Amino acid sequence: MTSLKGKIITVVGSGLIGRSWAMVFLSGGYKVKIYDNEPGQASGAITEISRKQIEELQRAKMLRGNLTAAQQLSLLSSHDDLQQALEGAFFVQECVFEDLEAKHSVFHEVENLVTESVILSSSTSCLMPSNVFSRVQNRTRCIISHPVNPPYYVRLVELVPHPETLPAVMDVAYSLMTDVGQAPVRLSKEIDGFALNRVQYAIIAESWRLVQDGVISVKDIDLVMSEGLGMRYAFIGPIETMHLNAPEEKFGVVLGASKYQSVSITIHLT
Repeated sequence: MTSLKGKIITVVGSGLIGRSWAMVFLSGGYKVKIYDNEPGQASGAITEISRKQIEELQRAKMLRGNLTAAQQLSLLSSHDDLQQALEGAFFVQECVFEDLEAKHSVFHEVENLVTESVILSSSTSCLMPSNVFSRVQNRTRCIISHPVNPPYYVRLVELVPHPETLPAVMDVAYSLMTDVGQAPVRLSKEIDGFALNRVQYAIIAESWRLVQDGVISVKDIDLVMSEGLGMRYAFIGPIETMHLNAPEEKFGVVLGASKYQSVSITIHLT
């Protein structure tokens, strides 16, 4: 695949997630254009990023990437004009608030201003790709790139395709996220809650049941995670944990009822 390094990424929306994405992309050496439809918001975001974020991170020796703070900031620009912000971009990362109509409006405007090869990506944490991109004419180049807040420090990114998304678009998004130091995971199809939130909701639901049924206190169920499972899962996932405990065994697992349907699965670990 042709190197993406040095290419332009447009971030639409200059709030917390937009600023965080900008910092992530800058750390990988990409040129970043921030756009906001509120005059002055994008330039204000640059001030926040430069003075309160990137320069402080450099002083604390926590700045990501191989470029200095000054080098990264030289790649950043702000725009109040969307067409100007999109000029030359190969990837557009939408970061507006979680409102379906707002996202429809953004992608309608963006699609009319970019070529067919530009990838349209949304940061949504809960809206299905088929809904987010329902008014986009060419949905083959659309994808969800859901970060975990704050993206600069928590590197997971869920890549969720629209039913019409081309495999090549997923590949480019995966390569980009890997290149900037994130940890992308591919979902093969869209699903309510994506992956992270479904796992999180299952944990929350069972924790609440145990407290509600008088089995354990709120303080202690939090300790079960922070001093037990959380310590383990910070290094290895649940399937790898089972494999390391008994690599030749077959496990039957029943997932209890939660927000989503109950599931029974059998896992063969070899």
